[in-house]
Amino acid sequence: RELTQRNFYLERKVNQLSRLYRDATGDTTALERVGLALLEQYQNIPARVVSNSLFRQDNMLTIDKGSADGVKVDMGVVCGTGIVGVVYMVADHYSVVMPVINVRSRVSCTIRNSGYFGYLSWDAVDPTVVYVEDIPRHASLKVGERVETNGFSAIFPPGVLIGKIASVADSRDGLSYRLKLNLATDFGNLRDVCVVNDSSIVERAMLQ
Repeated sequence: RELTQRNFYLERKVNQLSRLYRDATGDTTALERVGLALLEQYQNIPARVVSNSLFRQDNMLTIDKGSADGVKVDMGVVCGTGIVGVVYMVADHYSVVMPVINVRSRVSCTIRNSGYFGYLSWDAVDPTVVYVEDIPRHASLKVGERVETNGFSAIFPPGVLIGKIASVADSRDGLSYRLKLNLATDFGNLRDVCVVNDSSIVERAMLQ
């Protein structure tokens, strides 16, 4: 449990500092202070998966934390290796999570090196694979590149790993690319997770 929380925190910290280092001009010390302050708005609520499904179109999983522990609907859920899903229903001591391997799941994401963004989808076939839709055809892509959350929604902070590009193909209408990803999260062996409590989520949700 501690390792799951620590991995998530360090991944966020490394990504934030990498962006600051890459983009920094002038007073880099000030930029680092701002970046680290952004990380402080996220708190992790540790939880354990008590039930899970893999091969249904509407896969759901249940965790052993609920409203009494601070969990709310629409909070993001992650594990030590990457993204899990979004809190869908909450009781006092348990919550139901819609994982990314659910045909109704839609998570905004970006390609780490290039910045092109799209959204995740799942085809209800393989629980180790998801797809990224609506990547523009002029995008330069490489197999093995990392795909992560982009922070556009009020659910996940930017930089949560989703997976790596396994292949690139045309979309069904031929107007964009459809990326096949190997998921970073092993849903068949998922136990310890963290619910991401973003202190700004209520304000952002109201504005959006």
